Amino acid sequence: MNRHLAPRTLRGRLALMALATGALWIGVLTTVFNLALDKRLHGQADDVLRTRAEAVAATVDVRPDGRLVVREPAEDRALDAGVWIFQGGTVIEKPPTAPAGPEAQAARLAGRRETFADTKGPGSWRLYAFPVDTPAREGHPPVRAGTVVSSVSLDPYRSTADTALIGSIALAVLLLATIYLLTRLVVRRALRPVTAMSEQATRWSAAGAPERFGAEGRPAELATFATSLDALLDRLAAVLRHEQQQAAELSHELRTPLARITAETEWLTGRPRTAEQQETSLAAIAGAAATMQQICDSLLSEVRTRNTHTPGRSRFPDIAHRLAQRYAAQFPDAPPLTVTADGTQDVTIGVSEDVAERILTPLLDNARRYATRSVALGCAPGAGEITLYVSDDGPGIPPDFVASLFEPGRRAHPEDGHDGAGLGLALARRLARAAGGDITLDATAPGARFVVTLPTG
Repeated sequence: MNRHLAPRTLRGRLALMALATGALWIGVLTTVFNLALDKRLHGQADDVLRTRAEAVAATVDVRPDGRLVVREPAEDRALDAGVWIFQGGTVIEKPPTAPAGPEAQAARLAGRRETFADTKGPGSWRLYAFPVDTPAREGHPPVRAGTVVSSVSLDPYRSTADTALIGSIALAVLLLATIYLLTRLVVRRALRPVTAMSEQATRWSAAGAPERFGAEGRPAELATFATSLDALLDRLAAVLRHEQQQAAELSHELRTPLARITAETEWLTGRPRTAEQQETSLAAIAGAAATMQQICDSLLSEVRTRNTHTPGRSRFPDIAHRLAQRYAAQFPDAPPLTVTADGTQDVTIGVSEDVAERILTPLLDNARRYATRSVALGCAPGAGEITLYVSDDGPGIPPDFVASLFEPGRRAHPEDGHDGAGLGLALARRLARAAGGDITLDATAPGARFVVTLPTG
């Protein structure tokens, strides 16, 4: 296929669509024109036949005995033009030269009423039979005395029709070519701003530039396109900021345990150590490695869940039972965990058990670190959502830290030495919002009380 006709671009596709539409309409108009022309030519041929027959019939006299007498006109061109005069079935006048086809057809028309007929075979002729009657007399109706048959060759008319058909087809092809070229030109000019905006958006997105197109002063179609591009650039910028923030968080949080591992390794290899010293150093390295693993798992779990999470279903009593068993096994010396699940046996949460545990685990870890005597996990079903509560009887959240409570990497007391990375609450909230819920702090409750809302299943 010619590369200019291949629909590889929107411009080419639109041009081909215009070409197809134009071809349909031009084809319809060409057909209608040629049919109308053919009908008109046939009408002209019929008029010529009728005029000739009537002119010849005016030279025919009918005697009282019914015989026909042809007066010799001043000019006998009418008979020379292909006219027969029949009395009954007998021809009394005929053209000096007449093809066999029209003559045979004229004989068949003798004695018939006024009618038209066409010959068959090579050459096309059209004939017209015009009856000649006796004069009407009182008490005697007119009687058929003879028939005048005129003929005309249709070849000139068909030649005209064929010429018109060829001309109309050529004109249609020329019009289609013109439509195609004009459509490509118009579409190219119309899409030029779109191409420029797309290229500009590509450069801005690659560089993370803050510029935006804006819809003001643009045509309605381009204003909509500009708004969509701006929204897309905003989303790309948000994703880029998120990824940069996540990389910074990961780098910042991994720096401390990695430095601890490096220092302990250098200390172990610096000179021989006792078994007790080696055991202590290896325990420190293992603890730092576990902290690094916890940080990586927390960050990567949020990445895996974001944009790919599909809501599942789970039951709160099952989740609470598993969390309570794990809590007691991992932290036997921590304040006990109390679960309140009355009236929630038949209530389902609109997230999977794995996601629900990832949301609740950071909240329970935070409560365990600051609780004095107890940690509580409760549930209260509502209309279209279910509310979970995680609370402790500790000192609560410092007022000056409430505003930055859910910011990643922030801790109220960085020097307290606990095993947290400052990411748990932020990641738990991200997971809850990704599932269609949220996490908030109940500032009126004693200690720290977090409220988790999730959709019901």
